[in-house]
Order: sequence, then structure tokens, then C-alpha cells
Amino acid sequence: MAPSELAPPLVVTDALVIRQDAARAVGRSDLRVDRGRFSHVGPNAPREGATVIDGRGFAVVPGFVNTHAHVAMAPMRAIADDRDLAGFLEILFAVDAHRVEADVEAGARAGIAEMLLSGTTSFLDLYYLEDAVARACEALGIRGFLGWAVLDPELTTQTGRPLDNAERFIERWNGRPLVTPLVAPQGVYVCGEEVWRGAKAIADRHGTLCHFHVSETRREVSDHIAKTGRRPVEWLAEIGFLGPRMVAAHAVWLTGREIELLARAGVGVAHCASSNAKLASGGVAPIVELRAAGATVGLGTDSVASNNSLSMLREMHLAGLVQKNHRWDAGALRAQELLDLATIEGARMLGRGDDLGSIEVGKQADFSLIRLDHPTLLPARPEAVVSHLAYSASEESIDSVYVAGVPVVQHRTLVRGDWGRIRADAEAAADRLWAFRPSPS
Repeated sequence: MAPSELAPPLVVTDALVIRQDAARAVGRSDLRVDRGRFSHVGPNAPREGATVIDGRGFAVVPGFVNTHAHVAMAPMRAIADDRDLAGFLEILFAVDAHRVEADVEAGARAGIAEMLLSGTTSFLDLYYLEDAVARACEALGIRGFLGWAVLDPELTTQTGRPLDNAERFIERWNGRPLVTPLVAPQGVYVCGEEVWRGAKAIADRHGTLCHFHVSETRREVSDHIAKTGRRPVEWLAEIGFLGPRMVAAHAVWLTGREIELLARAGVGVAHCASSNAKLASGGVAPIVELRAAGATVGLGTDSVASNNSLSMLREMHLAGLVQKNHRWDAGALRAQELLDLATIEGARMLGRGDDLGSIEVGKQADFSLIRLDHPTLLPARPEAVVSHLAYSASEESIDSVYVAGVPVVQHRTLVRGDWGRIRADAEAAADRLWAFRPSPS
């Protein structure tokens, strides 16, 4: 039985509700949750049999959807700072080779705790040993869309064939309320045509998402042109890989033709502004052009080794500022659009737009209560609150978080995990992993 089926009905009264519905309505409202879904959004919610929360001091916001992460890397925050992607990956691959399932789970718990405390209720992940991440999701109560990383067998540190590992992972975890398994090619720099075709076949066979990195740096693009004569997105289209239920992370170095190829194929794009800037990927991802072409775009934090945060509030802020500054256009990616990317658009990318990403009757009750008396939400006015979320709100303003109507954070405290224990386990994992960090060259 899903946790939501055991939760008592919940009513929140007279809160400032940011619905993220088709009208993008914002205003005072009641909410009622039954069996994990919103059953009433509007005035005078029935209170019979429900736990009632006085919402007058709160904004209610849909749970954020992080569309690209490597959440188990929490113990490696700052392990490869101030390097470009090639130097960053050199360190990460050296350390990753020594990871075991126990420290992956410890890292996942720490990363999930950070996400929940900053209002994220769903995330799309790309890593290996994802069974450990799945267990952490179920333990702490977050929705995990978990992609098992696949690459050429001769390049992996995984035991066994990565494509087989991914398919077995999908078979083990399909049908769980909080865990959605999928397959995740690492990128063109470690995946040959056989792996790309094999990943698509697995996704098609099981009806799952397929998540991958693409065109993150100029070097990745130029190396692939030298090897194949084609840019990465062009090549993926030519081999028949691109299609719906796919999410491409980064997509910074694209041509106009590649933008059209992604949009026409129905590929979503996870924009990782902070990670791209910190790793000096150069340029600015063509988010405005992708959206104009019809592609669905969401926001991703990437890992804490390259961001170094899992906060979607921070990601909205930076994504907006970078696009505005780059384009000499203060109206590029407006506050409402940024909130869309972090909620309803992210949900659509994951194939869950009918179920997640907004506060509407029938949808899963994934939401946060945000304190309107927090300094970063002053003035607490309906016409300003979306701007505050995009540009100023602090993670500390998030009081409580619910997934399927079940509290997972209450008054800044994890409900289903002890932070002291989570932190201690992650620190122990970090002590072991940092010992394998290569000496600076």
C-alpha cells in the first residue's frame, strides 16, 4: 500500500496558493487532500475527518521538479572545484571507481535530504548502483526518476554489462509508487552506437524514460565531429535514437538544425545553468530558442560536485539572470517562466504533466508551505510572490513539504529521517572517497 493511502485527509485553509494551473492563478484559497491527491482547491474546503493547517502565514507552491541530478554524489561536494569539465571528470572518474553501494546510499540520503529541505519533491537522476538511490527515495519519501547509467562495457567500472544492469534495475523497481526506473546513456564520449541503440530498445520495451548528457561543451562536439563527421544531436538523429520520453541534459552547444531535431522528436531538455557556468562550458544554452521551437525545457541542478547546490530556488535565480544578461534583454525568461520550468514543465518532461507540477483537483498533492513572514518574501503580496520565488526566496523560508499528501518535512525538520545520522553516514563516505582524490596536477 502506498504511503498516501495511509495518510489522513489534510486541509490547508486560507493560504496564498500559487496553483501553476493553465491560468497561472495566484490567490487566497483552501486545499483539501484525500488519499494523496488534491480533492478541493478553492474556498470553503470541507474539514470533516481532516487534519487542518491554518495557512494564513504561508504560500503553497507545487513541489519543485529537478530534471537532472546525480544525487548520490553529495559526499563529493567541492572535490573537483575550479576545473573545466575534462579536469572535473578526471577526478570524478578516479573517485567513482572506488564507490560501493553503501556509500552511494549514504550519499543519496544526504542529497535527498537537501532537496526535500529546499522544496524539491521529484528528481531525475543519472548514476549507477541506483538500487541504493531507490531505497533512499522510499525511506525519505521523495519521487525518484532513476536512470541507470550505461556506457561501453570496456569503459565502465560496473560489474557486468551496463545495458543488462539497467534492464534488470527497471524490472526490479517498475510499479513502485515513489520510484520510476529508467535507462540513462552517459554521453557520446563513452557510448558507441550499440549502446545508444540498446538503451532505446530497453526504454521502448519497458515504456520508460531515457535520460542522457549531450553537447555540454565545445570539446565534446568537436571530438564527436572528428570521430563521426556529425555533431552529437545530428548523429543521434541519424542512428534513429531521438524520440519522445527522452530528456537531454545540458544541450548548450546546439545549432539551429539541432534545436529543430530535438523539438520535432519530442526530446525534453534539462537546463543546468549553475553547473554549466561553474564548469565554464562557455556560451549560454539556447533555452529561449528551444522553447520557441516547441521543446519542453526544465531545470536541473546537476550534482553538488559541479553546482554545488541542489536548490531549485538557486537554479531558477541563476537561470533567469544568465539568459537576461546574455541576451541584453531583461524580459528573457521572466519570473513566471522560471517557475514554470521548475514545476509544471519539469513534470511534463517526465511524462507526468497530468499528475504532477501544479495544484489542481485530481493531481498528486506534492507541495511546499513557504513562510510569508520570511525576509526574502517581503512584501508578501500576491502580485509579487512568483517574482520572490524566482529571484529572492531562501531555502530557509520553506517550512514544510508534502509528497502525495504525506509530510516529509515539517518545520524545517525531516520527518522520515534523522539528519544527524544521515550527515554522519555521508561524512564517513566522504572520508573514504576523498582519499582517492588525485593530487592536483
